[in-house]
Amino acid sequence: MKRSTRFLIPAIAAITTVSATAQQGMAPFQIAENGQTFTRLADAIEAVGDGQATIMIAPGTYRECAVQSAGHISFKAEIAGRSIFDGGICEGKAALVLRGRSAAVDGLIFQNMAVPDGNGAGIRLEKGNLAVTRSVFRNSEEGILTAQDPAGEIVIDQTTFSELGRCDRGLSCAHSIYIGDFASLTVTRSRFERGNGGHYIKSRAATAIIQNNAFDDTRGQATNYMIDLPGGATGMISGNVFVQGKDKENYSAFIAVAAEGRQRSSAGLAISGNDASLATGVDRNTVFLADWSGDAIVLGANRLGRGLKPFEKR
Repeated sequence: MKRSTRFLIPAIAAITTVSATAQQGMAPFQIAENGQTFTRLADAIEAVGDGQATIMIAPGTYRECAVQSAGHISFKAEIAGRSIFDGGICEGKAALVLRGRSAAVDGLIFQNMAVPDGNGAGIRLEKGNLAVTRSVFRNSEEGILTAQDPAGEIVIDQTTFSELGRCDRGLSCAHSIYIGDFASLTVTRSRFERGNGGHYIKSRAATAIIQNNAFDDTRGQATNYMIDLPGGATGMISGNVFVQGKDKENYSAFIAVAAEGRQRSSAGLAISGNDASLATGVDRNTVFLADWSGDAIVLGANRLGRGLKPFEKR
């Protein structure tokens, strides 16, 4: 099968990841609206309070973390790909713990996040809306992990998730993205690669829009599904490129719907225009879509490689 050229688009992978420290003597965090600067991100967040502001983050590698408890805050790199949060964890959860009214993250890198419970993340979203763009999550237990907010909406665009997830130490698995009970999850023009266990996307959101992404599992290790909607969901999965690698904990499906029980209807979930194949040298039979819901999912035309069965009811 001729591989779609969309798979070659690296999303944000081409961003230069310079690890220089912030300029010596300069306060690296600035509130864009008033020019006020801070040496600690937590102090900048406190200054915003329950207001609305953009915090600009200078190039550098930061070992710190921060908690947002109020307001509408955008965390934006001055130069995309050159502001790196490296291993700093707040509340035993993540580099950024977000429970304000809304948050946006633009151009940041999160790496080397690990905690005793195995869920160390770049971002832990506990409530509110979240928008992430042009960012990188890598070499951590989890990229983005959320709690539950049935009114919250999450949008991820042009972002790379690499070397994330785990299923070891007798702990619950972690995933590249794990979304709890939110209103919606939208993931577009992003890249998932080299998973270390778990699923690439696991979402309990009521609506899932997953479009025009690349899922490159060729170098994955003990990974599971590409997309797991464990309680069911409506929405659309389209225009994605999937390549399943050799080293799988579970290779039985690319996309799973309601594998943990039908908690909501998946009627009308549309899955079409995707490109799915096995990696070079992998010889097995598997299923593109495995469905436990029994709902009327709309499975349209998808380009499936050798060994792939389009659909299986389970």
